[in-house]
Amino acid sequence: MAKNLKERATVICRLDDKILFVRKPKSKWNLPGGRIEADERPGQAATRELIEETGLAIEQMNYVAPLELYQTLHYVFETPVDPAQQPTPLNEIADCRWFALEDIERRRINKSARRLLRNCLPKAG
Repeated sequence: MAKNLKERATVICRLDDKILFVRKPKSKWNLPGGRIEADERPGQAATRELIEETGLAIEQMNYVAPLELYQTLHYVFETPVDPAQQPTPLNEIADCRWFALEDIERRRINKSARRLLRNCLPKAG
């Protein structure tokens, strides 16, 4: 593994056939997640980042796989979201939106998120 590889917890949130994306101001859409702190395990970071960015409190996430993309090692988690919970943009996040898999190609989505979805969800563009 490369010495300068960043580590990130990334969460694929599902609601029916849609995936949750978040966006910082003037940025492309991305999957919720972020840097793993020194005292955290990847699952703890995924839970913390999801709460910090969207306010969603998820009881259990499923670990999907580690995936190395563009000098970042993503620890990928997946979770269904209860329709009663609504994501809210918090902290550095300007917007949260649900996109259907078939709409992903038409959206301004970060290239890492696109590749991650292609690798982890066979039906994703």
